[in-house]
Amino acid sequence: MFYGTCRINELNHLEIGGCDTIELVKEFGTPLYVMDENHIRENCRLYINNLRKLHENSEVIYAGKAFLTMEMCKLIEEEGLGLDVVSGGELYTAIKSGFPAKKIYFHGNNKSYAELEMAVEYGVGRIIVDNFYELELLRDIAKKYQGKKIKIMLRLTPGIEAHTHDYIKTGQLDSKFGFGMENGHALMAVENALSIKGFKLTGFHCHIGSQIFEEEPFKDAAEVMIQFAKTVNKKYEFKTKEIDFGGGFGIKYTEKDKPLAVKDYITILVESVKESCKKHDISIPKILIEPGRAIVGEAGTTLYTIGAIKNIPGVRKYVSVDGGMSDNIRPALYGAQYMALIANKANCPKEETVSIAGKCCESGDMLIWDIDLPKIAPGDILAVFSTGAYHYSMASNYNMIPKPAVVFVKNKAARIVVRRQTYEDLINNEVFSPHSKHISLASF
Repeated sequence: MFYGTCRINELNHLEIGGCDTIELVKEFGTPLYVMDENHIRENCRLYINNLRKLHENSEVIYAGKAFLTMEMCKLIEEEGLGLDVVSGGELYTAIKSGFPAKKIYFHGNNKSYAELEMAVEYGVGRIIVDNFYELELLRDIAKKYQGKKIKIMLRLTPGIEAHTHDYIKTGQLDSKFGFGMENGHALMAVENALSIKGFKLTGFHCHIGSQIFEEEPFKDAAEVMIQFAKTVNKKYEFKTKEIDFGGGFGIKYTEKDKPLAVKDYITILVESVKESCKKHDISIPKILIEPGRAIVGEAGTTLYTIGAIKNIPGVRKYVSVDGGMSDNIRPALYGAQYMALIANKANCPKEETVSIAGKCCESGDMLIWDIDLPKIAPGDILAVFSTGAYHYSMASNYNMIPKPAVVFVKNKAARIVVRRQTYEDLINNEVFSPHSKHISLASF
């Protein structure tokens, strides 16, 4: 159940990074996102080392959408990873952190002219073009910045359906992402890209989905992408220098989840690429991958304070916490499941089955259904595991609830990475004129 540096200390408290979680709560409050820095760094090294061992000409790119702050940008730069951003805001965060422009890969299915121009001005390493509209926007930008060579990759939909939740499938033909292979759009995009002055097409990108536990989707992706590279070489005499296979590597949220080991994911992909290249008689390209959830997911834990407890005899006991769908939308959005424990009673025997409810004004704001825990009382601290990915990044201010703080813990020390929002922060951008005259609807 425990990941990274998590353990139970002599006080029967959950400890992360050598920090007693109860002391963290006293200092930083709840809800609180706690990120295990050593675990994150270990995951970065696992992916880099395993990939380079099998194929030196490779790169690991962290998918920033999973969890992105300036401190996280600094960490992945130190660990030697590239950075995948999908919006102007994520790109701006990377720029402000000083992240190397050449190691930034700019994704997204509806980049604006302003976002693309920002990327070109900053000199990002690659722009992953998603559609024909974007090609036209970039064509105009290339005319404006004639002295710059815009390096691009084309995102393709390889027609592969991974066995995962419908909302996080991305590789099938019926997808909002990328140029379809089956309908000929991918080849049309290659022809367009090669004809545009100021562009340098370096290769192709695909992403087949998230939380994938099986081998076959990665094998299929390798074969389809290499076969496409062969077709493009034959048709346009274009040599594919790099292929980005995206992410999708699964992690463990509950005991039912059975993800492959990092080494196994990498081995399956790289060996499949090499076999396909040999089969189609083409050179092995640079192999890029984009783990995001797999880097930070299991390294995150969210701490909550338990408040109201409602027991409905013969039905269910609801235990409410001071957060909910505003800091973890995944249960409501995907039906996601989690493991948890009472951080101040970490080793106590389980005595009752309860359901963890959030504080948002929605019946669907339930974090965990039917979990066995020790006897619970208001004021206890609930720790929910594997909340490092798509929690802070998807948090909202629904019900005008301030977003939680984020702390990094390492070697018995905790440092604030994102401060807790205040009520003042919530209305900071509002424009309010308390002395304006009342306008009657009758005047319209």
